[in-house]
Amino acid sequence: MKLAPTVKLNNGYEMPVLGLGTYNSKNNEGEIAIKHAIDIGYRHIDTAYFYQNEAEVGKAIRDKISDGVVKREDIFLVTKLWNIHHDPKYVETACRKQLSNLGLDYIDLYLMHMPVGYQYVDEETLLPKNEAGQLLLSDIDYLDTYKAMEQLVKSGLVRSIGVSNFNSEQLLRIIENCEIKPVTNQVECSPAINQKKLTAFCKKYDVTVTAYTPLGRPNPEQQKPDFLYSAEVKAIAEKYKKTTPQVVLRYLVELGVLPIPKSSNVGRISENFDIFDFELTAEERCVLDGYNTGERYVPLNLIKSLNHKYYPFGIEF
Repeated sequence: MKLAPTVKLNNGYEMPVLGLGTYNSKNNEGEIAIKHAIDIGYRHIDTAYFYQNEAEVGKAIRDKISDGVVKREDIFLVTKLWNIHHDPKYVETACRKQLSNLGLDYIDLYLMHMPVGYQYVDEETLLPKNEAGQLLLSDIDYLDTYKAMEQLVKSGLVRSIGVSNFNSEQLLRIIENCEIKPVTNQVECSPAINQKKLTAFCKKYDVTVTAYTPLGRPNPEQQKPDFLYSAEVKAIAEKYKKTTPQVVLRYLVELGVLPIPKSSNVGRISENFDIFDFELTAEERCVLDGYNTGERYVPLNLIKSLNHKYYPFGIEF
């Protein structure tokens, strides 16, 4: 079986360059998808408390371990601290609850889902809002949250920590004020927002960039996004006997980011993984560079509208 190549993180652990995103993969469908992914060679699985599917993800992994397909150490499991748990007093409890959901005894990589915290109401209220429908945000400093996450590494609950949706200034502030350097910054990254500046910045500090929503939000009826449906990208795909999503994922890997395409469709899960037997030319990468508009599919508008001091997308990168 062919596995994805790995990159060495700044703490020495290896992380596969391609992972399976599991947002909205729930119940039996999610379990089947993850088991299929492991069967065909995926070893990097990405979930989050917010996705409410950690139990299914954990069961699929545990089943594959008990079937003898993989050992626990073969799997690189990523999950995330949700925004209601930013208060340092909640961090370890949240992590332990997630480990219990997963049925595993450690997490490979634990990310702070966003730099912005939400007010804690209870465990079930993931998006606390007031009567007017506005999100209830907290002003907890993400540095304090991150320092509590560092304790999880020291206690062995997690092996690596990192961040998600952080801009360059926020990331630098973490690096300059904390003991354990983040191993990755997981951000939206696709040909529409290729994050070259942020990736170069992260590389300078030996922090990887993980790419969520790497294929945009494919809409076959509207033939959007352009980078999946245009004649020029189709021509590149035909040249290599690949699909346009495979060309896009290959492009991102060649940019040096780690895409985590989400799918529950076993055919697409297989297709997304089959990108390690061809290479794009410089000219072909230039074609894909041409789709970089900076448009986000996940702009965090509910936070943006409240003008929170830690809203991450107010600066260029």
